[in-house]
Amino acid sequence: MSIINIGIIREGKVPHDFRVPLSPEQCKELQAQYPNIRITVQTSPIRCFTDEQYIELGIAVQEDMSHCDILLGVKEVPKEALLANKTYLFFSHTIKKQAYNRALLQEIIRKKIRLIDYEVLKDAQNKRIIGFGRYAGIVGAYNAFLTFGLKTGLYTLKAAHLCADRKEVEAELKRVILPDDFKAILTGFGRVGNGAREILALLPIKEVSAADYLSQNFNGPVYTHLDTHHYFARITDAGFDKAEFYANPSIYQSTFEPFANKSELYIPCHFWSAQSPKILTRAMLVNQKSSLKVVADISCDINGPIACTIRPSKIDNAIYGYNPHTNQEVDFRHTEAIAVMAVDNLPCELPKDASMDFGAELLRHVFPVLLGPDPNQIIDRASQTTSEGKLNAPFVYLQDFLEGKE
Repeated sequence: MSIINIGIIREGKVPHDFRVPLSPEQCKELQAQYPNIRITVQTSPIRCFTDEQYIELGIAVQEDMSHCDILLGVKEVPKEALLANKTYLFFSHTIKKQAYNRALLQEIIRKKIRLIDYEVLKDAQNKRIIGFGRYAGIVGAYNAFLTFGLKTGLYTLKAAHLCADRKEVEAELKRVILPDDFKAILTGFGRVGNGAREILALLPIKEVSAADYLSQNFNGPVYTHLDTHHYFARITDAGFDKAEFYANPSIYQSTFEPFANKSELYIPCHFWSAQSPKILTRAMLVNQKSSLKVVADISCDINGPIACTIRPSKIDNAIYGYNPHTNQEVDFRHTEAIAVMAVDNLPCELPKDASMDFGAELLRHVFPVLLGPDPNQIIDRASQTTSEGKLNAPFVYLQDFLEGKE
């Protein structure tokens, strides 16, 4: 059995990302599961697990990665750091023709690199098998209640990125004090929405149906988890057909306003396309009936479905205010301001926990088909480029983008 050398590369993107694809323990587990695997970790002063932690478990740590057959990272690799004729796995952020990464894709082609993009690793049902969405939901929901405490002055929480791990985050949640008439909305399911639910489950807040949320009074804090049909309706007759909506969203409009009028906190975790109607409009926020104080926009589509999300925010300065009357950014403490949390790299706030969760999915779903039989062609379908320096068949739509024609 031939030896396969796998490398964990140093993250080179600025600002720094502290996450890793595999923890030291997971590297050891992978080598035990596949005796022909040899793992090398590239030296790094910034990752959430130190070089010493890998060395202590017998994992080789060095600068030179030229002997590796397969190289794993998290975010985009600086193009000057790419090694020719290798297989790479990382989030390339090129499949949507992101212009800022055109040169990266060109270099990958030039160096005849096989790029397997985590974002398009999907099972036979076309569902993603790996991602950081769960921790985006967990951290984003935590930040939602951190922001609510600061906006209302009811309590203060330690910022997630200053917590040692998820365990400390959960301990901080015990400080949360919610009014008896508190009401919150969550939109979106999948990894992100379900991650947010993990935080809500730790709080003194009850889940209720969408219908009861709008029509009933409650003797304690409540939230409702809305699906698409709850806040979009056909323009002509207020009906909803899921297949039709996804095929032709332009014939639908938002019916979110009644929920905005009943809520103090909104946590968007949905997927949204540019063809879909806006969800929370400026007109809804200007409406005097709106009681929204905080929007923790985990989805973070700038100038998209949520009117108050006018820019992303940074981990160390996570909250800004939006005044719907002036359509301007203001201090989030301003009486007319909606406090907006729109951090666009939320999993980085808990890098160890997020990395271990991601690594577990690599071990469970990716390595078995990367290193063994792959009857559903999961790896081939996620291979954006080939070792011959060409776009793989599912990605030929990127050719004009690659050549700078669009």
